[in-house]
Amino acid sequence: MHRSTLVAASTVAAIALLGGTTAQAVPGFNADSSALRAAITDQNIRAHMVQLDRLARIWGGTRVDATRGYDASVNYVRTQLRRAGYTVRLQPFDFYYFEENADPILQRTAPTSHDYSFVDDYYTMTYSGAADVTGSLVAVNNLVLPPGPEPSTSSAGCAAGDFVPAGANPAIALIQRGTCDFVVKAANAQAAGYDGVLIFNEGQPGRTDTFGGTLGGPGIDIPVVGTSFAVGNELAGLLKTGPVTLRLAVDATTTPSHSTNVLADTPGRGDRIIVVGAHLDSVAEGPGINDNGSGTAGILEIAIQMAKLGIEPRNRVRFAFWGAEEFGLFGSQYYVDTLTDQQYFNTWANLNFDMIASPNFARFVYDGDGSEFGLVGPPGSDIIEAIFEEYFGRNDLANEPTAFDGRSDYFAFINVGIPSGGLFTGAEEIKSAEQVDLYGGTAGVAFDPCYHQACDDIRNNNRRVLGQMTDAAANTVFKLAQSSAEFPSAQIASRASGQAAARMDRRGSRLVR
Repeated sequence: MHRSTLVAASTVAAIALLGGTTAQAVPGFNADSSALRAAITDQNIRAHMVQLDRLARIWGGTRVDATRGYDASVNYVRTQLRRAGYTVRLQPFDFYYFEENADPILQRTAPTSHDYSFVDDYYTMTYSGAADVTGSLVAVNNLVLPPGPEPSTSSAGCAAGDFVPAGANPAIALIQRGTCDFVVKAANAQAAGYDGVLIFNEGQPGRTDTFGGTLGGPGIDIPVVGTSFAVGNELAGLLKTGPVTLRLAVDATTTPSHSTNVLADTPGRGDRIIVVGAHLDSVAEGPGINDNGSGTAGILEIAIQMAKLGIEPRNRVRFAFWGAEEFGLFGSQYYVDTLTDQQYFNTWANLNFDMIASPNFARFVYDGDGSEFGLVGPPGSDIIEAIFEEYFGRNDLANEPTAFDGRSDYFAFINVGIPSGGLFTGAEEIKSAEQVDLYGGTAGVAFDPCYHQACDDIRNNNRRVLGQMTDAAANTVFKLAQSSAEFPSAQIASRASGQAAARMDRRGSRLVR
């Protein structure tokens, strides 16, 4: 799901110093959210997470989509919303379910033998083909070694001409990440007669680790894995001295499947709908209680307390619990794709809460105005960012921006010009010493050490930051819901053209390029 980018320490420190004397209210968005925030208790949020953890344990340790664990999660959320007085709509959709039946294998058999480590050295690409191949390794043209100064300087594998025809004997293509989607590289390799593909990370800072990628759906019949830069660079070096032989085995199946989004609306103007979303599914490896039981629990409790307080907002709030996010944002994408023209223009904003209780947390706010990362959200996203920042500043809570990088369910909304924003507390990336100065915690350790693992259970969260982030979420939901202000008129032009705010490299937890 997420990847944050650390801004310069001086900038982060400046952001962190925002306090009650410097925080400025956002004009037109000044409704008092204190009653709603007071009604939302840490105990109630925690109770939802406990129930999601229990359901995962009952159904095999996971709430991954297309399993009974996910179906039970849908039923839990639906029941809670109905008890609060909501009319709940289930929105079914189809997607492809990818499942690995065994750990993949990557071995070097010549010139010397070496077993590479699954997870540490390589991951299976989602929707990889299945086969057990032993063959000669062949490097494609246009590898950039050493790597260039900027990401995506390598176009290796993006053109059919990058591949020497594989010939009659089994062959495995060595390709560098960069420029085009992974599925393009894999399809070109398959068309050139290769029997397997290794795509290694590009090598610049932030592009060295082993990475999880997606091929977007079925269609590639050969095994495809992503590796770290170190593995790819090593293999490319060995090829300069002589032949290299690898064994690559993937045992996986891709099958048509079904999922469900859960939707519930408050009263309010139907021509100004704020979609407040969190994905409900986990990965197959674990129960997903931080990712994303935390976001689910947070917005579920906001919905429940709005109903209990009898809040009838000026603008309609639609609480959305998305399915199949971990397979590639399928639920939220389906929702946006099936909006009528009128429903599309009635969608005023999207808020996204995906991981808001990371144990070794930071407080990240999506960079709607693009001031830190240049990935500008649709007009109005800057206002959403400012509302979050004003709340944190007023409460003397350090925070910093994170890029709209396409790894969560705001992706579909941003790509059609709908103003978006949200919060995040960090995933697999490493916490810096500067961030420890701001938030506490441990430097050199991931924000969530259990990200996409079996240990992402009810013990894997920070209760203090969960309460803080849920309060910040409730404040922004309430201010948007009660506002009579308008986002900039440029929003209409952006949405009418369907122009994306920025090129997105990710869809869900898996990279697409």
